[in-house]
Amino acid sequence: MSSPLLVTTLVAGLFGAAPSSVDETPSVVRVSDDCGAAAQQVVSETGGELLSVQPTGDGECVITVLVPGNGGRPKKLTVRVPM
Repeated sequence: MSSPLLVTTLVAGLFGAAPSSVDETPSVVRVSDDCGAAAQQVVSETGGELLSVQPTGDGECVITVLVPGNGGRPKKLTVRVPM
């Protein structure tokens, strides 16, 4: 399962911010047209591990997660969510 630090680091990377140190408490700054909340929702609903988050030019977020399989390999799931 992904941690809030992983989600924060990936979202920060989308906006060109340096990732926070592992010693620091992670924080997420909410901005309009932000994919962070959508990514957290998809991860919590699927129980998967966040792989990538990409904003699109048409107001959507493309979120890719690895979802645990039934004893086999995990499946890659890509979801488009409105911002």
